[in-house]
Amino acid sequence: MVKKEVKADQEEIKHIVRIANTDLDGKKSVQYSLTGIKGINRRTARIISNNANVDPNTTIGYLNDEKIDSLKETIDKIESILPVWMLNRRKDLLSGEDKHITSTDVLLIKREDLNTLKKTRSYIGIRHERGHKVRGQRTKSSGRKGLTVGVKRKSR
Repeated sequence: MVKKEVKADQEEIKHIVRIANTDLDGKKSVQYSLTGIKGINRRTARIISNNANVDPNTTIGYLNDEKIDSLKETIDKIESILPVWMLNRRKDLLSGEDKHITSTDVLLIKREDLNTLKKTRSYIGIRHERGHKVRGQRTKSSGRKGLTVGVKRKSR
C-alpha cells in the first residue's frame, strides 16, 4: 500500500465536530451541518454562520478551533441574534418569555408540554393519551391500525 502524502497547505479533516451536545458531520458545509442540531434549520444556520464570521459554504471539518468556538458562542446567544418572529418558543407557558430551544431541550420541552396537556385533561391531551389523531384529521377511513381494519359481517 502507498500512503497518501498530505500537502502542507491542506489540513487534516475532522470527521466529527461537536457543537451544542451534538455530533455533526465534518464533510458537510457549515450551513447544512448545523441543521443536524435540533431546533436549527437552514435559514437559522445561515444566519448563525454569517454572524460568527464563517463562510456558510466551507466544509465544517476544515475549520480551526477558533471558528468552531465562535459558532458555539453564536448558538449560545442565538436569542439575541434572531428576530422575535423566528424564535421557536414564543410566549413560553411558564415564563412568558420568547426563547429559541436547541438540541436535547427540544425533546424535553415537547414531552413536558404533552404531559401538561394530559394533566389538564384538554381535548388534545386526551387524544394523545388514547393514541388518536390530534389535529382534526379524518378517522373513519384512514389511520386505522390493529385487528379492526376490515368490514365485519354478521354471523348467521
